[in-house]
Amino acid sequence: MMYARRWAQTWLAIGFLWFLVAIALAPSNKIYQQGLVAFLWLPTLMLLWSARGVLVEVWNAQRALCVSVILLLGWSALSLTWASTEDAGREFKRLLYILIFLLFFPLLASVGISRVIQLLRWGSIGLAAAAAYSIIHFYSPSWQPWTSRLEGVGEISHPILGAYVIGVALVCLLHWPPQQRWFQVLWGLAVLCLGAFVVLCQSRGAALGLLLSLVAMPVWCRDRRSFLIAGAAIIAAAAGFVLMHALILERGASYRPEIFHASMQLIAEHPWTGLGLGSFYVIQASGIQFDHTHNMFTHIAIELGIPGMLLWIAVWLCVLRESWRARSTDFGKGMMGLWLFSTLAMQFDAASLTGTPRAEWFISWLPVGLAFALVWVHARRPGCDKISGSI
Repeated sequence: MMYARRWAQTWLAIGFLWFLVAIALAPSNKIYQQGLVAFLWLPTLMLLWSARGVLVEVWNAQRALCVSVILLLGWSALSLTWASTEDAGREFKRLLYILIFLLFFPLLASVGISRVIQLLRWGSIGLAAAAAYSIIHFYSPSWQPWTSRLEGVGEISHPILGAYVIGVALVCLLHWPPQQRWFQVLWGLAVLCLGAFVVLCQSRGAALGLLLSLVAMPVWCRDRRSFLIAGAAIIAAAAGFVLMHALILERGASYRPEIFHASMQLIAEHPWTGLGLGSFYVIQASGIQFDHTHNMFTHIAIELGIPGMLLWIAVWLCVLRESWRARSTDFGKGMMGLWLFSTLAMQFDAASLTGTPRAEWFISWLPVGLAFALVWVHARRPGCDKISGSI
């Protein structure tokens, strides 16, 4: 089986680490996309035929999730026939990218789910290094006041979307701490850097999503450590509000209620078909023009209509179902935390589902892809029965 050979798995591992870390550390978005082609899309396509048995197992074990994804991508492709986009071919190509990205995960995880956890740990630590560099780079040379909203490096420069990417890394590290003492020191420093980045970005959506997902950890973890993390999150949130309440309340609701109301009106104009995938639209709210809805679900409804939104909800609920079934394992617990954080993050921004790989993918397609790896949590194969793994 070619996909299970060491060189193939190394190639796939490099691709996953590139996806996770290079979004912040790649010199440009163009290089980031080219790296994904070389390290992720290409090996997946090359290894698919040899891994056809793996895909059959995924289909048999997760048929509801597979069907939901296929229907969503199919409806998205069909909507191109009535979309007003200037380049329908580009939009269709992006759908193929999403499909290949999702097929990548069963190949990566088929030799052991511990590999995925290891890569997520190291990827999160890489993002912690990017977070630390971003803080130093933004505040030190230019003498920016600490009240300025942090702008990260690379593709995490947007204060909101960058905070979502870093928030995903923080959720992963808190759910999957290492066992080795030397690595625990690095883990602790990484957690501090990631937490500081989210706070300094002043993204209330990311902060709220983190708070609620960490407070809810005892629901699926049910151990002493999860209760300690939940308590620490509540204390940190209370302290942060006391120290930064003026900054937190200064921006009010950021026009979110007005944007939502305008979005619903736009959805009502084309409720069943939507505008079509990739169609341009603007939201007029309180005399201000916005280029998207700041909400994943209403954005999908505008582009793909109510059927498209319901299909995305079906995909998302299937991810929850698979994660909940595996909640007794380390990987399943981390997936529960990631799903809840991503769900909350989608409510405040990240209105892009089918664009090229970017920050939004960390809270949309990454959880879906990881859900396909959950097959190997249930499959008692050699190398797959030990879930947590070590580094």
